[in-house]
Amino acid sequence: MAERRALDLDALAVSDRFRLFNFTRRDDHVTYLWILRAVDRLREVHQVQVGAEDVAGALHELARTRAEVPVPDHGLRDRLDQLAADGIVHRFDDASRAGDLASYRNRQSVYQFSELGYWAYRSVESLLGARVEDVNLSRLVFSDVLQDLHALAEANRTAQSEDVYRRLSRLDSAMEDMGRRSAQFHVTLGEILRSTEASPEVFLRHKNALLVHMSDFMAELDRYLPRLDTAVHEVEETGLTTLLSRAAESDERLFMARQDRLEDWHRRWRAVRGWFASDGAAPTRAAELGSATRSAVSGVVALLRQITDAQRGGVNRSTQLRHLAEWVFDAPDDGAAHALMGAAFNTRSARHLGVAHEDGEQISPNTTWWDAPGVEVSVTLFRSDRAPTTGVPKPVRRNPGAKAALREQQARARAAERRAAEGLVEDGAHERVLDETDTRILMRLVTKALEARGGPIKGRMSSSGTDGGTTVRLVHDPRGSTVRTTRGRIHLPGFRLEILTGKGS
Repeated sequence: MAERRALDLDALAVSDRFRLFNFTRRDDHVTYLWILRAVDRLREVHQVQVGAEDVAGALHELARTRAEVPVPDHGLRDRLDQLAADGIVHRFDDASRAGDLASYRNRQSVYQFSELGYWAYRSVESLLGARVEDVNLSRLVFSDVLQDLHALAEANRTAQSEDVYRRLSRLDSAMEDMGRRSAQFHVTLGEILRSTEASPEVFLRHKNALLVHMSDFMAELDRYLPRLDTAVHEVEETGLTTLLSRAAESDERLFMARQDRLEDWHRRWRAVRGWFASDGAAPTRAAELGSATRSAVSGVVALLRQITDAQRGGVNRSTQLRHLAEWVFDAPDDGAAHALMGAAFNTRSARHLGVAHEDGEQISPNTTWWDAPGVEVSVTLFRSDRAPTTGVPKPVRRNPGAKAALREQQARARAAERRAAEGLVEDGAHERVLDETDTRILMRLVTKALEARGGPIKGRMSSSGTDGGTTVRLVHDPRGSTVRTTRGRIHLPGFRLEILTGKGS
């Protein structure tokens, strides 16, 4: 049920709850753990709110029986404040604990576990207290579950609401305990099977007890599973809605509304039903547990046969490693030892390439190499471990034919421009239609003349421009003038053109 409720939390709530475990990642995490143990010890004697001096006294008391208990000489209040900042404890200001004005001004604080903080502390203690020897598949739970189901049906028939609540609570606890035990057992069994090559004697020492335990559990499950299926349907026939309503009425969780309690009991009953009631569509969780246990029994038997054959032949992974260690020890030098280990494990020296990204600010320094975008690596760097260079400039390729063609083309263009300029001098620009070359020469001359003038042409003032020995003069004329070209007309308002050879005056 706790796992299903955890799925309903959003990312912010998950982050807040993970913050409760910050003390486990600090350098002095063992000191923080013992401080919380001292706070819990005081809670057990009903001292809910404790001060720094109370915690120090509890630590001294624990240190008298356990030598590894750290007793910090200073900084205890700072550590308690840090735990309060993480949310694992609450801090309150208690003015009644101050004996004088100075103590009052120092804010005599008291601390107590927060609800979620206590769950976080208990989770850490449960992890530290986990023992492989505690795991088992409880075969005795099936008879208790069957008895509770029969009693639950009878309590619902006779309208005993409190008994309905007690039986449902026991069934819910039994389901959670069964799921936890089965998960832990198969995880531990996987660890035993995985580490068998390193320590086969451990497996052989416990193989008989392991096989007997799983066989007894399977026999008990096969015997009770049909009766449990019948008992679940019998409970539902007494009125499931009435049953869950009575359980919600007797539920004493005062901070939950009745509708929330009713929905919670619906979820719990679906979990019980999923364990034992079969509708033919999908196997029950108990049946799945039976299948997993049968597979585990087959795996244990196969592994037992493998170990027995290896010990009979005298060759297994352990003996192979011992022989390899002897060969490496007897190698004449370090080079030979490294070569032998490299050949045995197929290891070669790794070649690492490092190239900076074009825009390093786009890549966070906390990004792992797996998630970071790749960069292009040149073939030269990959093959020879040298960065690529531009190299020596290549000689210019000579092409005399192309050069001669370009020179001839330029000579023809210059000759055409000279002929166009001579035509402009002889025939003028106003009494004929100018072709492309004539227009280009004329526009170049007019542009230079306009650039040479200091301002607008006034009165008899004029301007001139020269290019290639040809000069154009912009002479003031109130009537203006027009130049005709193959592409259209050019209007020159306020002046006319005079084209001369050489520089104008």
